Amino acid sequence: MPGTLFIVTAPSGAGKTTLVRALLARDAQVQLSISYTTRDPRPGEQDGREYHFVDVDTFRTLRDRGEFLEWAEVHGNYYATSRVWLKEQIAAGRDTLLEIDWQGAQQVRKAFPDAVGVFILPPSFEELEVRLRGRGTDSDAVISRRLLGARGEMRHVGEFDYVIINNDLQPAIEDMVAVVRAARLRYANQHARHLHYFDFLEQD
Repeated sequence: MPGTLFIVTAPSGAGKTTLVRALLARDAQVQLSISYTTRDPRPGEQDGREYHFVDVDTFRTLRDRGEFLEWAEVHGNYYATSRVWLKEQIAAGRDTLLEIDWQGAQQVRKAFPDAVGVFILPPSFEELEVRLRGRGTDSDAVISRRLLGARGEMRHVGEFDYVIINNDLQPAIEDMVAVVRAARLRYANQHARHLHYFDFLEQD
C-alpha cells in the first residue's frame, strides 16, 4: 500500500523542528523528507541530515531541470523538495514527513491530494517573538523580517487538516503522534492494509 505524506508547516519559531524530531524519535515508521536550501547551516546542522545545503547557482540548475516538486523563496533563501525521491518513497509504502512553508504546501497538495496537512501555531504572537530572540542565532534584521512574514503565514492555517498550538512541548508532541496514528486509521489505509478482511465484509 502507498505510504502517507505528512506536510508540516509553521512560522519560524513556532517549534516545528523540535516537534518533528520528537515525532521521528517516537515513530520509526515515519521518515523525514530532506529539502534543498540555499541558506547557511545553523550550528549543529549537517548537510544531508537537516537539509541539502547548496549555493544559489546549483539550486537554480536543479530547478530548471525540473528536479523539484515545489520550490519557494522564504526570507531571502530558496527551499525545494525533490520530486522523484518523494514519489518513490510514497509508492514504496513509506510514511514521509515534509517540512515546508504554506506556499510549498499548496504546490505539494496538487501532486499529493491525499497528503495530511499539519499547521503548528505558537501560543501567541508575542511568544513567537520571545522564542525567535531566544535562539540567539539570527540578527535583529532577520528576526524583524521573520515576524513581519509570520502573521501572513499564520493566516493560511485554515488550509490544513490539523492544527497544533505549541504552548506546552510535551502535549504538543503527543498531538503530533496522535495525528500520525489517526491518519493510518483512515478507511483507505485500513482497507489497503487489510484487503482480505474488507473483501469478506463487502461480499453479498
